[in-house]
Amino acid sequence: MTGYFVQAFIYLIAAVIAVPLAKKFGLGSVLGYLIAGVIIGPVTGLVGKETVTIQHFAEFGVVMMLFLVGLELEPKMLWQMRHRLLGLGGLQVALTTGLITIIAMVFGQPWQTALAIGLIFSLSSTAIVLQTFNEKGLSKTQGGQNAFSVLLMQDIAVIPMLAFIPMLALPEIADAAASLKEASEHHQELSLVSGLPSWAYALAILASIVGVIVTGHYLSRPLFHYVASSHLREIFVATALMLVVGIAALMSLVGLSPALGTFLAGVVLANSEFKHELESNIEPFKGLLLGLFFITVGAGINFSIFADNLVVILGLTLLVMLSKAAILWLLAMIFKINNSDRWLFALSLAQAGEFGFVLLSFTMAQHVIAPDVAAILQLVVALSMFLTPVLFIAFDKIILPRYRDAINQMEFDDIDDCGTVIIAGAGRFGQIVNRLLVANGIKTVMLDHEATQIENMRRIEIKSYFGDATRPDLLHTAGIDDALMFVVAIDNIDNSVALTHHIKKSHPKLTVLSRSFDKGHSYALRQAGADFTINETYHSALELGAEVMRKAGLHPFFVEHKKTLFAQVEQDASDDLYQKWSNSEEEQYGSDYQKLFIRLEQAIKSAMGRDRLDKHSASERGWTPPPKGYDKKL
Repeated sequence: MTGYFVQAFIYLIAAVIAVPLAKKFGLGSVLGYLIAGVIIGPVTGLVGKETVTIQHFAEFGVVMMLFLVGLELEPKMLWQMRHRLLGLGGLQVALTTGLITIIAMVFGQPWQTALAIGLIFSLSSTAIVLQTFNEKGLSKTQGGQNAFSVLLMQDIAVIPMLAFIPMLALPEIADAAASLKEASEHHQELSLVSGLPSWAYALAILASIVGVIVTGHYLSRPLFHYVASSHLREIFVATALMLVVGIAALMSLVGLSPALGTFLAGVVLANSEFKHELESNIEPFKGLLLGLFFITVGAGINFSIFADNLVVILGLTLLVMLSKAAILWLLAMIFKINNSDRWLFALSLAQAGEFGFVLLSFTMAQHVIAPDVAAILQLVVALSMFLTPVLFIAFDKIILPRYRDAINQMEFDDIDDCGTVIIAGAGRFGQIVNRLLVANGIKTVMLDHEATQIENMRRIEIKSYFGDATRPDLLHTAGIDDALMFVVAIDNIDNSVALTHHIKKSHPKLTVLSRSFDKGHSYALRQAGADFTINETYHSALELGAEVMRKAGLHPFFVEHKKTLFAQVEQDASDDLYQKWSNSEEEQYGSDYQKLFIRLEQAIKSAMGRDRLDKHSASERGWTPPPKGYDKKL
């Protein structure tokens, strides 16, 4: 027992020290885990033979990750992704397998072994790529979404690979894999399909898949309701783990990929009302096991084999990664993945994946790849995974800045129109303002310094211009001298304040209306001269709160009155709060401001407690229809 405690402490302290340091230096958590594994494994020898056993256990983190991925994908969404799944993902697997197979045959491998190697290296690391995408906020980019489609197709492709690889067996390497064969035979004692004819094996697989779908769809809800009625969180955690472990065990017993089985279960449960509870319970286990998996990859590097075959391993790693990146780049061109997203797509998937270790063990057990070749290929898989965070760093530090510089060097559009209102910022906020004004016949000129945003606007036929709103010559061309109003809707807080200050200084008679993110930003904009500011989340939050009250059974008139009263009290107090904020030289949110804010909250509560159903304010009585033809006078 003491030995287990010592080993667990070594793994944990390595992660605790290395991962925060790696994150601090911008290397990412994955590279931190890999470095920690190298240090406690090959470098210091603190961990040894148990690494392989722990790695098999840690691979369950990949299974859990795919279950969580499945929870985020509704079947309808999968159907919508079918073109990218089958087209982009299918072509990547097929082309990469073909190219790697040819390369392996050039190096003298039999075509059966070469094809198995091609299948192994056609897969990329779902764990590393998705983890890095989440950390760096790349999941919603065009490159990130297409990479996810390819990873999903690769995970699905593991099933036919596992079924096909035994057909490539080579009798001449059976003796070299005798020990592995014995281990395989021992494992078959836990198989439900060993010795079955092919038709029965196919039926068993089909029954397992249908069983997962039917159970997840019809039986999971009563089970979760039963468990939830106990009001014991630990039992719900146990149920979530039982579900994932049980499905993984079933898939293993019928010879299928546990990861694919749990992914399928996640998709089935994507519409369940218990989806978020499942995510919150599985996420900590997934994160811990994935980290352990990456540590074991680093700890499992055999430096003696690596040193003896240094040139070969390095050469093969670079050859594999360059080959995959070239195919990915070609597919990115075909499927019109542009600019930096094309680089992200190609670089993020250029490595081998964690399933490579699984397939290598499987191919050795099935006498397809000789053990000595597999040992070298394992190091190639590990090294390519080890280099992947470096590729992401290169993307952040080298590729992205070049594309930004290229955009900055682009010439601004020639503005051939003038408007009553100039809008700086073509984001989600500026777009809504622009659409409302244009729909009511008010001429606008919308500017944005992000070329990609302007391209998106033009695709949906919204007129906008690429340009820097702080440029006096550009504003002059846009007709600022004759404009009545200027709307500041840019995302950057400091830039919005600076732009407001610049506009009011150079055009003091121009009315400036600006979007703010919070009270502090609103105060800074008012200080810079803004005539009107609006918190982008204020009215949406107010309306949502009102809807909650309506859903709770309160009368709509009563709710509308309380909402209006809340906004009025806030508005009445805003000037006092701003004055206290602007006059505080040392601490703008000091004790005086805090006391004033507390009084505001008390005033709101007091106003909410008053009942005046028979007394309507002047603003409420003022909601009468305007006379006919009033708009023609505007």
